[in-house]
Amino acid sequence: MPARTVAAALAVTPAAATGTAPATEAAPAPGTTPAGAAPATSTAVACPRMPAPKVSRPPRPVPPPGMPEDRLVGGPALATAGLVAPAGAPAPPATTAVSWLVADLDTGQVLGGCGPHEYGTPASVQKLLLAATMMPRLDPKQVVTVTDEDMDIEPGSSAVGLVEGGRYTVETVWLGLLLNSGNEAANVLARLGGGVDGVAGGVRAMNEYAQQLGALQTHAVTPSGLDGPGQFTSAYDLALIARVCFADPTFRRYALTERTQIPAQPAKRTKGFQIQNENQLIYRYPGALGGKTGFTDLARHTYVGAAERDGRRLVVTLLGAEPQPKRGWEQGAALLDWGFALPRSAEVGRLVQPGELLAAASAEPSAPVVTAAPRPAAATRPARVDVAGTWWTVAGAAAGVVLLLAGLLWRRRATRRSTR
Repeated sequence: MPARTVAAALAVTPAAATGTAPATEAAPAPGTTPAGAAPATSTAVACPRMPAPKVSRPPRPVPPPGMPEDRLVGGPALATAGLVAPAGAPAPPATTAVSWLVADLDTGQVLGGCGPHEYGTPASVQKLLLAATMMPRLDPKQVVTVTDEDMDIEPGSSAVGLVEGGRYTVETVWLGLLLNSGNEAANVLARLGGGVDGVAGGVRAMNEYAQQLGALQTHAVTPSGLDGPGQFTSAYDLALIARVCFADPTFRRYALTERTQIPAQPAKRTKGFQIQNENQLIYRYPGALGGKTGFTDLARHTYVGAAERDGRRLVVTLLGAEPQPKRGWEQGAALLDWGFALPRSAEVGRLVQPGELLAAASAEPSAPVVTAAPRPAAATRPARVDVAGTWWTVAGAAAGVVLLLAGLLWRRRATRRSTR
């Protein structure tokens, strides 16, 4: 099959035609650029940062070699390590996150972001990829027995309290995964969905589905999000994954469940107990639809949250945040407020549809498709763009860059896969 990354052919966004002028490549504030981030190519707007206490953490892992075409997925304006926002929009709230993105769940419009295609470590928000992959495959009424291998999780890591030999419905296991971030629950679900290959087959299915969604920077090593070598994602990819999750009414019901009962296991002499949803957004944010929290010492705080207001459903994704001075869900809530305040026409890119990149790759067009990039915004003030003038001016200016990328767009990805 030809190379699956045909991002340039899919990178036309309404931003180029409507006059939204995102910030161009920017160097984030000192000490905030993630490992493997592409160097800034021009001066631009840095992401608003709030001060956070210094913490001791393991060194950031080195991501796989960057593929320039992957950063074009969703539109050329998203290929930045800095801030991308609609022209004339108010500044987004400051965060401690290394990267973030706000998008419309229904239209797929990307409203803004900070380093949306920068590699990050997912922690437990990776459980959303597990849900997107396995929820359609598994019968929620099926009763499953927990095995010794399912209980093989990192000591002290998040667990819901399932017991080896215990028998639970798949629905109970899903609730344990999404409400309490149970890592043993993730193993159970990956094993069930992985067929004869068990958890390994489940992780393989997760990676295959990520590619189908267009989440080209996502690679799972564990089903739970517990850290593993070569495990990465991006704020953009998380939005693609979350969009699939929130399209599923069963997921939405689970994500808004405030509490549930884990049943007693008489054969194992254990009592039943109640668990509560750890995502504070559902209790404290009007219109919340749910989401997922995550934390490891390596990833720091990660977060995905969604909400609805006036018939508009937005999602926010954050990677690499700190809990002070505001927790991850609070930073996400502030970004949701910012997104809801923008006009419905505002956008700087788009979320690709499931299968879109693979279909475009298999089409094998006879000639590269040349697309125009939106005009860069000035670093010091929002740009006001003349629609027709910008389109033709930028088309000529970008032609050389696009032709240079054309050779990259169709090469195979064997080298990239081997690094993971």
